[in-house]
Amino acid sequence: MLGWWSLRLVVPVPGGSWCRTLDMGSERRERTKALGARLRVLRGESGLTGAVLAQRAGVGQPTVSKIETGRMVPSRDVLDRLLGALGLDESVSREVRELLADVVAAEDDERTAVDVAEGTTVDEEVRSAQSVRSFQCVVLPAMLQSAEYARHVFQSAPRSTPEAVGRAVAARVDRQSVLYEPGRESVFVVTEAVLRTWPGSPALMLAQFDRLLAVESLSTVRLGVIPWRRPVPVLPRHGFTLCDQRAVVIETFDNERVSTDAAEVAAYEETFERFERVAVFGDEVRELLLRVMKEFRDLGDTLIP
Repeated sequence: MLGWWSLRLVVPVPGGSWCRTLDMGSERRERTKALGARLRVLRGESGLTGAVLAQRAGVGQPTVSKIETGRMVPSRDVLDRLLGALGLDESVSREVRELLADVVAAEDDERTAVDVAEGTTVDEEVRSAQSVRSFQCVVLPAMLQSAEYARHVFQSAPRSTPEAVGRAVAARVDRQSVLYEPGRESVFVVTEAVLRTWPGSPALMLAQFDRLLAVESLSTVRLGVIPWRRPVPVLPRHGFTLCDQRAVVIETFDNERVSTDAAEVAAYEETFERFERVAVFGDEVRELLLRVMKEFRDLGDTLIP
């Protein structure tokens, strides 16, 4: 499943709600900078700060900053939200949309270069949301991954390089800072199978469990696990992440699809609630984590180097 650990380049469809942070070729970089510079000028003319624009558009302030400095390519949906918040007339809005079209048109041969850097779709959606609910049934959510766990995830990408993997891991760890921000709520529900599907070594997983225990103690986070002894209410086919009540990121084996359709979002909200009801939280989840940690510790003692 692709999930938050996506390594494949996914090109956003028109109207999608994705943003991408990329290593870009010179032509595309210049076009992206031109788009960002134009938006920065228009914001200045409107008298808005970046923080106010972000609030009005319903995106994160770091997103506005990265777009204006040419470090992020906005999706059509995000761009339209920014244009609407700026109150621009149609002719100016059309001009800015054409700048985005120029950026997308320059993509072509640059896709391979961003294979490993991609996988930030969900991370960026999460960064702009105040309430996040994520269900995963195979791999740990990206926001909970230790650096070494994430490194194994990114190293499995075809054509990955040590330099690209290092940048991707650093970016993932940096994005996890949102877990500590007051006013946010993050609820993660995973199956026990996620805890027992492991890369690397038992030592890596012991460090990963230390991180899970630390995150579980945060007042801004609720971590739930569906124990294998409990039947699931629905057979899980893939992971998904709800961002506020406006969007759901649906994660399949080789793709991610962002939907803002109200009926589809509501259906996934109901599904998440069903998984959440059978999960254990608090003291019970800590006991479960400690029990599985002991099994990994015992396993490490029996493995031959």
